[in-house]
Amino acid sequence: MRKSAIVILLLLTGITLHPPTTNLRASSTGQIKGIITSDSTGDPIIGATVMIVGTAQGANTDLDGRYSILRVSPGWYNLKITHVDHCPMIVDSVQVLADLTTEQNLCMVKATTELNEMITVHGQRSTLDIFQTSSRANLSQEEIQTRPVASVDQILKNVAGLQVNCSGEVFIRGGRAGTIGYSNGKPICDPLGGLGYAHGGSAIVNGQPFDAMFFKHYGVTPFVDTEDDHLSTFAIDVDDGSFSLTRSYLMRGHLPPQKAARAEEFINHFKYNYAPPDHNDFAIYAEGAPSEFGDKNVWMLRLGIKGREVKSENRLSANLVFVIDISGSMGRENRLGLVKKSLLLLLNELTPSDRVGIVTYGSRASVVLEPTFAANHKLIKARIESLRTAGATNAEAGIRMGYEMADRVFDQKKINRIILCSDGVANIGRTGPVAILSVIKPYVERGITLSAIGFGMGNYNDVLMEQLANKADGQYAYVDDIDEAKRIFVEYLTGTLQVIARDVKIQFDFNRSTVKSYRLLGYENRDVKDKDFRVDTVDGGEVGSGHMCTALYEIKLKPGVRSGSIGKIFLRYKSPDKSEVLEIARTVLASCLRPSFEQASPDFKVAVAAAEFAEILRGSFWAKGSKLSDLLLLATDNYLSARNDQSLELMEMIMRALKCKDSKDKG
Repeated sequence: MRKSAIVILLLLTGITLHPPTTNLRASSTGQIKGIITSDSTGDPIIGATVMIVGTAQGANTDLDGRYSILRVSPGWYNLKITHVDHCPMIVDSVQVLADLTTEQNLCMVKATTELNEMITVHGQRSTLDIFQTSSRANLSQEEIQTRPVASVDQILKNVAGLQVNCSGEVFIRGGRAGTIGYSNGKPICDPLGGLGYAHGGSAIVNGQPFDAMFFKHYGVTPFVDTEDDHLSTFAIDVDDGSFSLTRSYLMRGHLPPQKAARAEEFINHFKYNYAPPDHNDFAIYAEGAPSEFGDKNVWMLRLGIKGREVKSENRLSANLVFVIDISGSMGRENRLGLVKKSLLLLLNELTPSDRVGIVTYGSRASVVLEPTFAANHKLIKARIESLRTAGATNAEAGIRMGYEMADRVFDQKKINRIILCSDGVANIGRTGPVAILSVIKPYVERGITLSAIGFGMGNYNDVLMEQLANKADGQYAYVDDIDEAKRIFVEYLTGTLQVIARDVKIQFDFNRSTVKSYRLLGYENRDVKDKDFRVDTVDGGEVGSGHMCTALYEIKLKPGVRSGSIGKIFLRYKSPDKSEVLEIARTVLASCLRPSFEQASPDFKVAVAAAEFAEILRGSFWAKGSKLSDLLLLATDNYLSARNDQSLELMEMIMRALKCKDSKDKG
């Protein structure tokens, strides 16, 4: 690795050799505090998140727009400020001095569909006494006992400085009573008021960082000897929800559960420079190089699939039904607020001939808007903005009603799609993916597709959202902030609404004379029996316009192999209307293998780094010798050598994972 890679690594991580002490006066730490207001009204912004870039330290603004980040080591920092209704900001060159407070009072710009870019400002230091106390309002035990109240929320309403909205919700220091906030990377919850923890009580079960997070482990694929099985078969997958969820964990200062990391979704989060096919539905690419991880005789082989692109002006008109979870849990972290912002972004991308219907569900499902042409923009926008949270979660009823609406306006010549926005936690009616899928199966078979978009951290069901997308002919994504909302709802979803192929399956037939063994990284829950590859009733994956899918194999070649065929890749799929079944094939030659890892393309290196990152996080046996520090060097070197911007995102996540692991190891 280049020396410059090591230098930038040390600069970016800011690693110190001496762990900080916890004694505030003796530790020589400082703090950052200030007030955040809106440039359009001058009012304080409640619930903005202020994070120190590259660390797990941060805070949320309170009712007065104030924030305070304690125990910050002296040095220069960048701050990142985000809020669901405002453009994100970066404040650079913020200096913190020992035993002093650095004040940063900031004005955020209101976000619109036209303006949502990152705003960068230069920090200004104003030092204050670090031990200054804030004002407070007290309510005595005697007063609580004598007041005629029926709930904790009613008590809180009597405390000076708290606000109550028109729905009777109490807002406490940046959030509603009972909602979860984050300070210095730690979840904070009022254990008595509002929603509280999903399992009840005043602490999270099993000491987890977030309550009620549901994941499923699908195992890790081992090496397979080609003499035993030379066929590797799986359904195509273009999801990336697992990557975004992992990023959300790391941004909050925690490592994700091992079962949350799915390697294929880490790989497919990134865009690769695959050229679209000239005439066919798909183009197939292959590239390999010696592995930087594991045994010395292991090669990495990347297979890339690129679907044909449909120009926006040629896209079919769409019949869309927004199925929106408005249950009480969607009030946590202002999830519903982010859903509404996301859907408005999508609405602005639709054409006048597209139609939108809206179904919501809490304790029961209801129709908010019958299918309406997007030309009636004001009406659709008003219905979206009117949504409020309430009730339990009858996901089955909402999803069924959404499909019934889509079925009423179904048109074979148009795009017919459900867009589900939820935290996936169902607690009324059928609650599991298998049971819910049995209800909607006839609609899926007719050709109504599904985009499952997840929101929220804590009380979130990844299993339901991911499996619904897999089995209901769709895609799964996770949105954790407005930047991701823009990527999913503007850059990704609107461009790929039109399906170009259904039930897409891949089978790689390894050449037993050249390949000794192989291992597919990820796709464990997309496995297809080899004998079912050409059984066209067996479910595959759906591919939209311009979609790309990447798979990585670790392979071991037989001694002396430097030429010839590695194997043959077969791709089988149905036409969008399922009237025709097609199959294409390409032979993969050993000539696609680069002599060294350094000679591989930047895209190849990004894919390998993303896959290995997932392998480490999920505790794969095959990554037991891999280190996050080595992986960070690889990503940094790739950025320095090729200025590959995608490596920057990986670098930040790996750095955060390193710091989380270091904190966890120190206990």
